[in-house]
Amino acid sequence: MPKFLMKRWHGYHVITLFAFTTVFMAILSWYQWQIGLFGFFVLGVLAIYFAQARVSFQRDLEKYVMTLTYRVNKAGEEAVTKMPIGILLYNEERNIQWVNPYIASFMSEDIIHENLEDVNEEIDEMLEAGVNEKVIKIDDVFFHVLIEPNERLMYFLDVTEKENTKARYEETQTVVALIYLDNYDEVTQGMEDQVRSRLISQVTSSLNSWANEHEILLRRTASDRFIAIMNAKSLNEVEDYRFDVLDEIRELTAKEKVAITLSIGVGTGEDSLRELGTLAQSSLDLALGRGGDQVAIKEKNGKVRFYGGKSNAMEKRTRVRARVISHALRDFVLESEKVMIMGHKNPDMDAIGAAIGVQKIAEVNGKEGYIVLDPSDINHDVQKLMEEVENHDHLWSQFITPDEAVEQATRQTLLIVVDTHKPSLLIEPKILNQVERIVVLDHHRRGEEFIEDPVLVYMEPYASSTAELVTELLEYQPKQLKMDRLEATALLAGIIVDTKSFAVRTGARTFDAASFLRSNGADTTLVQKLLKEDLEQYVKRSKLVESAENYRDGLAIAMAKEDETYSQVLIAQAADTLLTMKDVVASFVISKRKDGLISISARSLGDVNVQLIMERLNGGGHLSNAATQLELESLEEAKEELQKAIDDFLEGGQ
Repeated sequence: MPKFLMKRWHGYHVITLFAFTTVFMAILSWYQWQIGLFGFFVLGVLAIYFAQARVSFQRDLEKYVMTLTYRVNKAGEEAVTKMPIGILLYNEERNIQWVNPYIASFMSEDIIHENLEDVNEEIDEMLEAGVNEKVIKIDDVFFHVLIEPNERLMYFLDVTEKENTKARYEETQTVVALIYLDNYDEVTQGMEDQVRSRLISQVTSSLNSWANEHEILLRRTASDRFIAIMNAKSLNEVEDYRFDVLDEIRELTAKEKVAITLSIGVGTGEDSLRELGTLAQSSLDLALGRGGDQVAIKEKNGKVRFYGGKSNAMEKRTRVRARVISHALRDFVLESEKVMIMGHKNPDMDAIGAAIGVQKIAEVNGKEGYIVLDPSDINHDVQKLMEEVENHDHLWSQFITPDEAVEQATRQTLLIVVDTHKPSLLIEPKILNQVERIVVLDHHRRGEEFIEDPVLVYMEPYASSTAELVTELLEYQPKQLKMDRLEATALLAGIIVDTKSFAVRTGARTFDAASFLRSNGADTTLVQKLLKEDLEQYVKRSKLVESAENYRDGLAIAMAKEDETYSQVLIAQAADTLLTMKDVVASFVISKRKDGLISISARSLGDVNVQLIMERLNGGGHLSNAATQLELESLEEAKEELQKAIDDFLEGGQ
């Protein structure tokens, strides 16, 4: 304890003693005045001593306080001016009033009275957004900025080392990639050994050069498979080049008169190598499900990025998979109590035709098959088909409403989903949770959204339609097949509609399927009757086509009027019609639908991947046939979003 404080403590005792002594002397003086007089003399001396002690105490106290204040002020001044922490004061107009030397060294020399917006936009954005804490970069230094809005005060803490360590950690995260030669067995079948050896040597050499350039560990695990191990920095590099190795391999093999393409599945964002391998395999399955010739990068949070997808899926010459899938489907049907078939909302000719074909598979295997259909949500173009079905007593009895399906579905029911793989597009998604086993039959490129845990998936993007796939499955059913005229015709109509009368996405197997249906009673005259177009619909479509205008080279965009609504089929038909016009390589049609959504249908001749453009707008489809639905206020907004997506696709790389 300081000495002057000790004095003060003793002073309190002296005052107390002095008071008691004075009282005692007064009483004593009453009886012995001589002794009392002496006592009062002593008290006087003590009083003088106490007064001097008090003056000394006050002097020492003032000296101590002055010294402490000086030291505190000095320490504060030193801290403000010399500590490695930036301090900035600003006024109500966000003009800088004062900065300490530390932060001034990272900014321009004369920033006093400058507005924060002119000095650093990030800091001004923090104030605008009400964010009081953020890491920003000034020159090459990272600062953790803390704002005290009430005092209009900012602190800048140097966190460069922390941020560099964090960046280094993120750059060195392990990434696993699985590389697959999409159609190696197909194109090398029947090749001479020398030619096959030279081809795979060229492909391997090109892949090794790519791996060496980006510091990737590449190892071949089979004749058509590779595994690549890299870090996140290398992944960012190859993403910057948009995985140009896909183009290199495609162009390299094209010189040999073959068309080998790559599919790459990448797993990232996990610490466990096992989890990375699982993500990579899942990504590869996704890339292959979308037709191959592309890269799918899947992160732990489920987000997926795609690159490539420039070429159409190659048609597989062998039907081995179709036979295997057909037999597996038969086994699932036989093990089930009943079969339910469901397509997408507002089903088209392909969905209805494929559903009727799958119902036939259930019938030939002795099981009840029911097709789920909402009578209030039937596409105008399939109305004539449904009228024919209603006149067919047996076939019409196999159609049930969504409510009836929910009531009848049990855990032992087999649900077969046709012409879609997205739960959000199903007629009645509730059924997914009521059954244990789900089969997916689809010809669309696989998207991020997918039905959870199906027992069997048959997705072939090379196929013209789901009706084509179902027809091949019917061919390999073991039991003798006798198809009704209307059943065969419905399947053929589905193929004809999706191929635009065998004009687009038509392969050799498409004609084989059509031939099989024709030999089983399909009536081409009835197909023409089912596909007859209404005059009013034709006129409405013509109005849409008339509104088309060119956007960039060979891209046509048509937009309906704000007060008009069109059906999804009509919008798609207008896009198809636009594509037949001279110099149009891709077409886009924008219109409002009756449900209030804004629909965009996109078509191309294959030079422009409209699927990737629509995926930028949360849609999907095929390379040459895609669509999306938007929840926007006006068609002009939708048009602006579409143009941004087109610009991003064309300028960012395909």
